[in-house]
Amino acid sequence: MIFFASNALNQSDLVAREAEEAGAKEIRQTKAGVEFAGDLETGYRFCMNSRIATRLLEAIYLDDDIESTDELYEATKEIPWDEFITPETTIKVTKTAQDCPYLNNSHFAALRVKDGIIDRIKEKFNDERPDVDTENPDITVHVHLHQRRAIWYLDFSGEGMQKRGYRKDQTDAVLREQLAAALLYRSEWKKSITEEESGVLLDPFTGSGTIAIEAALIATDTAPGLIRKEEFAFTHLPSYNEELWNKIVKEAEEKRQKAIDERDIMIYASDISPKAIRIARENAKAAGVLEFIDFKEKDFASYTAEDVPSKMGYIVTDPPYGVRMKEGNIDDLYMMIGEQMADLFKGWKASIIAAESEVLSNIAMKPERVNTLYNGAIYCQVAHYSIFTDKEKEEMKRKSLEKKMERLSAPLSSGAEMAYNRLLKNIKEIKPKMEKEGVTCYRIYDADMPEYSAAIDIYEDKWINLAEYAAPDTIDPEAAERRLNELIYATERATGIDIENIYVKQRKEMKGKSQYGRLASSNRFNIVHENGLNILVNFQDYLDTGIFLDHRKIRAYIQGISDSKRFLNLFCYTGTATLNAIKGGAVSTVSVDTSSTYLDWAMENLKVNGYPTTIDNYFYRSDAMDYLYSTYDRFDLIFCDPPTFSNSKGRANFDVQRDHKKLIRACMMHLSPGGLLIFSNNYRRFKMDEKILEEFVVKDITTETIGEDFRDEKIHHAYLIRNKVKVNLRRSPKRS
Repeated sequence: MIFFASNALNQSDLVAREAEEAGAKEIRQTKAGVEFAGDLETGYRFCMNSRIATRLLEAIYLDDDIESTDELYEATKEIPWDEFITPETTIKVTKTAQDCPYLNNSHFAALRVKDGIIDRIKEKFNDERPDVDTENPDITVHVHLHQRRAIWYLDFSGEGMQKRGYRKDQTDAVLREQLAAALLYRSEWKKSITEEESGVLLDPFTGSGTIAIEAALIATDTAPGLIRKEEFAFTHLPSYNEELWNKIVKEAEEKRQKAIDERDIMIYASDISPKAIRIARENAKAAGVLEFIDFKEKDFASYTAEDVPSKMGYIVTDPPYGVRMKEGNIDDLYMMIGEQMADLFKGWKASIIAAESEVLSNIAMKPERVNTLYNGAIYCQVAHYSIFTDKEKEEMKRKSLEKKMERLSAPLSSGAEMAYNRLLKNIKEIKPKMEKEGVTCYRIYDADMPEYSAAIDIYEDKWINLAEYAAPDTIDPEAAERRLNELIYATERATGIDIENIYVKQRKEMKGKSQYGRLASSNRFNIVHENGLNILVNFQDYLDTGIFLDHRKIRAYIQGISDSKRFLNLFCYTGTATLNAIKGGAVSTVSVDTSSTYLDWAMENLKVNGYPTTIDNYFYRSDAMDYLYSTYDRFDLIFCDPPTFSNSKGRANFDVQRDHKKLIRACMMHLSPGGLLIFSNNYRRFKMDEKILEEFVVKDITTETIGEDFRDEKIHHAYLIRNKVKVNLRRSPKRS
């Protein structure tokens, strides 16, 4: 049997571990879940014990050659549904679809699958058919479509595996059960559990108690399947083996009882709200773990040494954050959390989840690692801290300061001294201008001296992105490395930004996907600010940070003219232009890119600004030309910023100089009357085609779109392009 367990983003590794523990083989992780092989017992054991998966499906049929909804119907009809379904069975069909060129409406695909199933049953049972029940079906069929591939599944678990059933009530802010379990797994508390004890766990912002309850379920080895209120879907399948399932249930019950009898469980939870504590107690009682959690009404700000458990342990908590915090200063709250942990919980470890990574910066400790998780649609980051003792902190500070003083006191080489002086001069000239404009991310150096060929950008006075231009092959590698180190030291000394926050990358001529390739997998994002917006940047994982600073003025221009406009963003990257259009009052936006990574990033950018990613703001993973040729939509404002060169599997190569005429013409077909195309690119030798200049009204705005921090006048080219207004001249009547 082949199974697929779905999960929230960034949790596939945890589900893969659960599948392995259930006895699965041939485990394969995907972004949306985990595929694995196993027998009926494996499937039952997984359903009983999984804390992270949201649904388990059993694959029954695959077809790699579907090119139309008619073929989908015919392939569905060929499947022997009569082995699973009778006319007395109620059914439901669910679907997922990705990159299906033949499919404009995924709902229609589900209808065709449903028709194929029913028609098959009617043929086998003298025209009798099963009824559709979308609320409480006996059997749910799920079809997953990806390009030409279709996979048909039977729902093995039932939807909502993560719903334990213990929520009797809830506070306004709800942490989903499977996310709380994932948070506990990502923390180090789970590793502290032994046969004798669970390890101390404290949640000082417990809300409705989800983290504490999930911790108690883990500590008591209570399988989620034991407290589930609804039957699993597999009990309605013909393959259901009641004797085997009873064996799994008994096995889980015995494991739970053994943990309760032999393990000392130390879980503490508090909250400032009496209502929250009441709800948390009720939920814990419903989950059967109230006796294992010490709940109390207490403001974390008022904790004293007497409130701290005598044995060191782990703080795992979900404090209020900006998305859900209605009152109070969020920055002050997180500063208080950091201060309380540092003062009272020396030697402990802490894992804190927040929807805005920016607020975590108010905790005056550096996280050892960071994970990204999702609470429903809310993007969250989990920071893991070691809370050092006074002695440990002093020793670390001493060593760090010694190293820094050693660096800063060491004489610079003549070349590094020259770079340092140039940086000081640039900063003195540029910073006041940027501050006057409210700009917090800007360029302070751009290969000003040939010996030190790099671009240096400063972000929020906190981080440096230093992109070295690759030295020619004729330059000795050791000499090139020495010069780079000199530039790094000069940058630290000139900006005052610690070397640990200087991120170094190498720029070289790259083509195709390599220019957007992943460099690392830290998955750590920071928030910077521009034009009144929050923008997620990543300094470690990609060559570019997520925002092109040279387009700052273009984005501001887009914001200023977007009111009541329908906006299209082609080659959208991380959606920064889309953000500005929305803030400027655009009535709708469409963002197009071939990269699912950048489309996800763009959607996260909308979320951190409180903008919807469905209604009125749409995202398409598509080649820009394919999109323009496949839609009839009209737009009032289009931003098109293609790469200089790209190649993708299955598509013709794109060269901006060669192909811009075709691209611009395709864009102009989608402009509404009076509409505007903003066309930009970074090809240094770009020249606009003469025929474009003849066919349309073109204005070169390159000079006014390059900020004063960019001394390179060829950093990009930018144009405003409009359709020519057709004027019908009537002849004057002839005089008699």
